[in-house]
Amino acid sequence: MARPDATIHASAVLVGPKAVVIRGPSGSGKSRLAWDLLIAATQGLVPFARLVADDRAYLENHAGRLVVRPAQSLAGMIEIRGLGIRKVEVEPLAVVGLIVDLDAADSVRHPEKAAAKTVIDGVTLPRLGVAAGTAGLPLVLAAVRIPSAGD
Repeated sequence: MARPDATIHASAVLVGPKAVVIRGPSGSGKSRLAWDLLIAATQGLVPFARLVADDRAYLENHAGRLVVRPAQSLAGMIEIRGLGIRKVEVEPLAVVGLIVDLDAADSVRHPEKAAAKTVIDGVTLPRLGVAAGTAGLPLVLAAVRIPSAGD
């Protein structure tokens, strides 16, 4: 079980019924991808999207499911590069359905099955590695909308 005061450097967006957690080094585009997902919902590319967390997120195993919530001091705020910090509606808690790692060194054209999964706090989740310089939104949209040929 994660410590209740332990956060990770990540953003998270509830996309449909499950959250997408976006990890990556500083400046890799976590907030940008989160904002892009929110805009995608307004364009009908996903049925629903709401910010859970930007910059800092709490992740913890709750009854075998990984849940994410925002750091209280940052709840409802997102950084939009060039505009600064903006307030948006926030989802206070969501079950995680996908982990996205930006600037992933192991990102390849056809990832191995092992690279397509990750374990956080004892919960195994689908993982998408996005190479540095690659637009994350099209890959995330494909991951949440199109089933894998191996499924």
